[in-house]
Amino acid sequence: MDRSQKSEAVAQLSEVFNEVGVVVVTRNLGLTVDQSTDLRNKMRDAGATYKVAKNRLAKLALKDTDYVGIDEYLTGPTALAWSVDPVAAAKVAVDFAKSNDKLEIVGGSMGTQVLDEAGIRSLASMPSLDELRGTIVGLVNAPATKIARVVNEPAAKLARVFGAYGAKDAA
Repeated sequence: MDRSQKSEAVAQLSEVFNEVGVVVVTRNLGLTVDQSTDLRNKMRDAGATYKVAKNRLAKLALKDTDYVGIDEYLTGPTALAWSVDPVAAAKVAVDFAKSNDKLEIVGGSMGTQVLDEAGIRSLASMPSLDELRGTIVGLVNAPATKIARVVNEPAAKLARVFGAYGAKDAA
C-alpha cells in the first residue's frame, strides 16, 4: 500500500467506527479462504461486516472515536467485526468461534464500554434488535387480543346456549 491508500483506509475505518454500535476484535489462527468467506457471508446475512485490517492503520482510525479503548487488543493477526445492531456482530463471531477453533474472540467495544472476551460472549447471548422488536410487538398486541376475546365471549356463550336449545327442540 502506498501512502494515499493507507490514508484512505484509515479514513474509511474511522468513518465506520463513528457509525457502528459494536466492534469485535478477533484473532485469526489460520482460517482458510473458504472458512473466512463463510464467516463473511454469515456476517453479511446478520447485517454485520468482517474485515481484516492492519493493526497500525486500525489504531490510527480509532483515534477520536468511542472505540479508542480497543487498541490494546490490536496485536498479532487480528480482524474486526462490526455492526450497527449492538448484538449482531458479536453473535455471529461467537457462534462461528464455537464451531471453528481457528477463530478466537479477543475483545471489543460497545461505544465507550470496552469488553473483554467474556463481555463479548455475554453480549452475544442477548436477543438481537429484531428479536426485541418482535417481543415488544407481541407484548403490545397481547392485551388487545385479550380484550377482544373478553368482549366477544358473552355473545359466544349466548350463541352456544341458543344453539343448544335449537338442537334440543329439533330432536
